[in-house]
Order: sequence, then C-alpha cells, then structure tokens
Amino acid sequence: MADSYDLVVIGAGPGGYVAAIRAAQLGMKVACVEKRATLGGTCLNVGCIPSKALLSSSEKYAETQDHLKDIGIDVGSVKLNLKQMMANKASVVEQLTGGVAFLFKKNKIDWKTGSAVVKSATEVEVTGEKGKKEVLKTERVLIATGSEPTPLPGLEIDEKKIVTSTGALDIAKVPDHLVVIGGGVIGLEMASVWARLGSKVTVVEFLDRIVPGMDGEVAKKFQRVLQKQGMAFKLGTKVTAAKKTKSGVTLTAEPAKGGDSENIEADVVLVAIGRRPFTEGLGLDKVGVEMDKRGFIPVDADFETNVPGIFAIGDVILGPMLAHKAEEDGVAAVETMAGQSGHVDYNLVPGIVYTWPEVASIGKTEEQLKEAGVEYKTGSFPFSANARAKSVGMTEGFVKILADKKTDAVLGAHIMGPEAGNLIHEVAAVMAFGGSSEDIGRICHGHPTLSEAVKEAGLAASTGAIHI
Repeated sequence: MADSYDLVVIGAGPGGYVAAIRAAQLGMKVACVEKRATLGGTCLNVGCIPSKALLSSSEKYAETQDHLKDIGIDVGSVKLNLKQMMANKASVVEQLTGGVAFLFKKNKIDWKTGSAVVKSATEVEVTGEKGKKEVLKTERVLIATGSEPTPLPGLEIDEKKIVTSTGALDIAKVPDHLVVIGGGVIGLEMASVWARLGSKVTVVEFLDRIVPGMDGEVAKKFQRVLQKQGMAFKLGTKVTAAKKTKSGVTLTAEPAKGGDSENIEADVVLVAIGRRPFTEGLGLDKVGVEMDKRGFIPVDADFETNVPGIFAIGDVILGPMLAHKAEEDGVAAVETMAGQSGHVDYNLVPGIVYTWPEVASIGKTEEQLKEAGVEYKTGSFPFSANARAKSVGMTEGFVKILADKKTDAVLGAHIMGPEAGNLIHEVAAVMAFGGSSEDIGRICHGHPTLSEAVKEAGLAASTGAIHI
C-alpha cells in the first residue's frame, strides 16, 4: 500500500526543509525526499555554512598573524593547522544538518532518502540507495531541488585541480597559486579564504567589472579593497582552455573582446561562473512541466507550475538564487496551499558577500534607477567617521542610501564595511514599511555602534549628516 501525503517536497535544502516544516505546522502530512544522506541541501552541506566557517576561521588566522600586534597583543609565531580548520568546518556542518533532522522529527515529517521522479501531480516515485523503489501518493508536489555550479566548456571538473565551490571547501593543501574563474560572490568568498591562508590569488572575470548586478560605485571600491589584500584581477578576460599538468593546470586566456592569448599557470583552478537550476532526472518533461531555455521553471503567483498540483520554489524558479529567498518562497507557497496569503517581494531580498569587509545590498542600484528614469538622491557615510568602527579598527567602507527625490522613500541601500550583512536589515525593515531616508536618520541609534553609520547615511540623504 503506497504512503499518502498532503504534500511531498523534493529537496531538503533551505527552501525544501523550511517549506516542509511550515506545511507540517499548518496541519499537513508531509514527506520530504532528499538524495543526500544528510538534510540541508547545498547550503548546509557544501555551500553557505561550510564556506562561512572557513571564512571566519581564515579571518581569525589573518587577524592573529597580521593585526593583533597593532592593538598590543603579541602571540609569537602563528602556524596554520589546516586539518583542524577543516575538522571545525565539518563539525559545524554536522551540528546544523543534525538540527534539521531533529526539526523533521519534532514536526513529524517523513524523511525519504533517495532520488525522486515525479510520475504525476499526485504520485512521486522514490528510489533508495539499494535500488528499492517506493511510491508516495500526495495531494501536491513541491519541487525544491536547488541549483548546481554552471560548467565552463573545455574545463573538466575533477574537484582536485579544477574545482567547483564544493571542491574549494576541501583543498588539502594551501595552493601556491589559486586562479578563480568568475568575479561573483562565491568566487570572491573562496578567493578570500585561500588568500588569507597564503595563496596567491588571481581572479579572471569575463566582464569588465566584478560582482555583476551590484551597485557600480560599491563594486569599484570593493575591488580596490581586495587588491590591497593581495588579490590580482584580470577583467574583460575569458578562459578558452585548460590543460592539467603534473603540478597543476595551465589555463589559456584571452581578452573577451578579442586579442592575443596568454597562459596562466595555477596549482588549483576554481570555476565559479554562476549556478543553474537542478532538475535533472525528476521526470518533469514527461509530466508536462514547462521549463524555459535556461532551465528555470515558470510559476504563477502561488508558485504553481503549468501542471496543476505541481509547485516549485527557490533556485529552480526565477529570482535571486539565495538560500533565504528559497526559504521565503517555501513559506509563501505552503501558506497559500493552506488558504492563507503568501507573497515574497524580491526587491526586499538582501544580498550579502561575506568577505572582509562584508558587502550587503537591498533594493535598487544607482544603475537600475537611472535605467528606469527614476529621480533619486543619495546619502553616504564612511565608517572612517564612525566612532565604533574607529575604536575597533574596522574603518574600511561606507553606507549608501538611495531615496526617491520627491517622496524620500528609500529605494535601495548598499553597505561595504564591518557587519554589513547585519546592518542591511534595518534598511530592509524600513523599506518593507514604506519608510523614508529621514525616518532612518531620525531614529535614535545607540552610541557608539556601527549602526550609527546607517543613521548618518539616512541623514545625508535627507536633512544632512552630522558627523562628517
């Protein structure tokens, strides 16, 4: 007799597991199918969480090695224990994936380990590790299978010498020279880790700028900061071939607009040119689910595909390919299924780069506002003029707020500096409630705090900053 459910979720990443938990809270009988032996998807296993553990560890290493003496702390010689650093990363992952398993048990969600094939809107076939098949009967199916690294033609990934972000988390020895193909968030975060641990890092980017989509002013200043940290950049450059050698990899690169080629020798090459939806093997084409030419699944306002009863969220649909966006999708989708009102405003999804300094943004960039013909004003405030930043020696960066020239409504914010990923959420809350830059500037902020830089940027966009 086949098991029967109100909802079968395929994929246990942030979108899938959060959707499963919320659905169970709303009274649905839920099963979640995951092909990994652990829950949490790419994010917890080989993405957000392990990368942040390494970013934190490498940051502490660099600070101990280069900066503690400046504030009167002498520690003698500093030695890297890469094996222990990797063990700590693995421990963090184990704790968090185990935490999701606990939440599944607490909410009485059936966890099915195996590969899923959608047979219809009411039937999902699961093939376990030993080939055993079981059929799950369901009222609805939710696709939450996430994404995978986009491959680069001519470069064969072996996760040893030519790696994706997954392999970059487990390099056994600090490379003498790491070449990162792609100047986006993932590439720059991994570049930061290995640069701090001693690698020479070269970033090769096809476009003439890094972090495409980020506010242009922030991107330029961000690149300058990374260059001061030792990273080299080859912008407007494309990689056309790769040859593995005994000692590493020889890349062939040439100007994106045409020109003479050059060879770049590397110990390890990280391919980080983006991610693409992962829907392989789900059988969606056989049940008639539409996908666009890039592999994304079109959905309506309720996250339902063209096939009634089959829904999709997260990286497999359009919108920012971010874990927290997938979580919001999942909650909105299942609340709608339960007769409630679910909605996600993709303009209010923060984007964060966990380098040092951090970079965070929300809403529109200056370039987007100019293209849309929106009249706007800006207010900026540097961390070098912030008392808390000065006292803790973290003065790199600034806060920039964009507001409507006529109404003063906040349209976007961009922060490069200490704790940018936390500070951006004040602006997110103000924007969610339709607030203005003057509202931010007139809210009493504790002193001395980094958040005062946000207040001052709000003042700079409205009545005028005080401390500069």
